[in-house]
Amino acid sequence: MERTIFREEHEVYRKAVRQFVNAEVVPHQERWRREGSVDREAWRKAGEAGLLCPWLEEEHGGPGGDFLHSVVIIEELAKVYESGFALTLHSDVVVPYIHEFGNAEQKARWLPGCASGDLVTAIAMTEPGTGSDLAAIRTTARRDGDDLVINGAKTFISNGILCDLCIVAARTGAEGDDPHRSLSLIVVEADRPGFIKGKKLEKMGMASQDTSELFFEDCRVPAANLLGQPGMGFFMLMRKLAQERLVVGVGSQAGAAQVLADTIRYCKEREAFGRPIAKFQNTQFELVDCATEVEVGQAFLDRLLVEHLAGKHLVKECSMSKLWHTEMLGRVVDRCLQLFGGYGYMLEYPVTRAYMDARVQRIFAGTNEIMKVIIAKQMGL
Repeated sequence: MERTIFREEHEVYRKAVRQFVNAEVVPHQERWRREGSVDREAWRKAGEAGLLCPWLEEEHGGPGGDFLHSVVIIEELAKVYESGFALTLHSDVVVPYIHEFGNAEQKARWLPGCASGDLVTAIAMTEPGTGSDLAAIRTTARRDGDDLVINGAKTFISNGILCDLCIVAARTGAEGDDPHRSLSLIVVEADRPGFIKGKKLEKMGMASQDTSELFFEDCRVPAANLLGQPGMGFFMLMRKLAQERLVVGVGSQAGAAQVLADTIRYCKEREAFGRPIAKFQNTQFELVDCATEVEVGQAFLDRLLVEHLAGKHLVKECSMSKLWHTEMLGRVVDRCLQLFGGYGYMLEYPVTRAYMDARVQRIFAGTNEIMKVIIAKQMGL
């Protein structure tokens, strides 16, 4: 079906993004995957090209676009199977916390660098013993005069090695306080003493994205680095996790669409028993099933994007997108890989990497089991 959510300015932007991706991403992908990290210079070039925080107002150093510009970036990166250049994590997951909850001084201090690529961001929620259960976070931030002293450990932190700023979820209340009312968000600069970047973690997929452990050992930061009011961290996370889950839905949808397109092309070219495998009924049935799922997913997602742009707070629907689109991606990639036969098991084929990249989508941003819990609550169950 024809998509109608984009305006002419978005299509012009898409051409510029595609040009950037072909010039500054594609030539380096193999090396990035091998090294487990994207070049720092690529972040600065992305900032120069207007690919960082594209929705950010010009007064803060941004291009002044909207969230659909971010959607364009996600879709164009999916077309070249680039899962590790975490532009959208930075632009659409982390920076929005500073934008919405930061005061004027904090915005002036950090937002321009976030838009230019001089500051790369990360967010540290997950701990070795705590994943989707944010109420169980144990990292603490104790007030000491005009400072906060942070102690704790985080793991599975994307951009953990590269980051210049990290938003850390930590306990600022006393022991025994309501865990939902004692969590705060604190911006920690990477050069603060006691902020220790641990080892780069080896993952099954998303090979070019650096993911690491982070440690805070009497890490002292100014109390002025606190976002919002003390104890409001859980509320802020609930406000912003909906968009994070929508971002995962967008990426999953775009990934499924690209894998399907490449599989159709492969099946038309690959011959077996004297004819293209696309002419076999089983191949056709498999591709039809996948194409139907992709079309259905796009229709739901585009409707959700329109409502999100209108400012609606869509906790249930964004959780549904994260749940359904990631599951759909897994089904589509698995069925498409099968059609590649033995080549589908070879790392030189993008479908193989897509298969490995797809698995984590059902885990991060809250596991799909947690999505079902959230949706059930929103349904009044």
